[in-house]
Amino acid sequence: MANSRITLDTGKRGGRPCIRNLRISVYDVLDMLAEGMSEADIIEDFPELETADIRACLAFAADREHNLYTVAV
Repeated sequence: MANSRITLDTGKRGGRPCIRNLRISVYDVLDMLAEGMSEADIIEDFPELETADIRACLAFAADREHNLYTVAV
């Protein structure tokens, strides 16, 4: 994985991608952004996060979206 801020550990959060081995998943951050929270709001609620962590989540999601392929049935 190109972004070292996103980590995978089968023993944490069911193997979901997390931020810097914390128990905060990429999904958690994306969900907060989707709910309308700003980066500042998220960092206020989770001070262990950095702006670069939030941007890494967005980049991770964009990369996953880019790598999705549709299979015609």
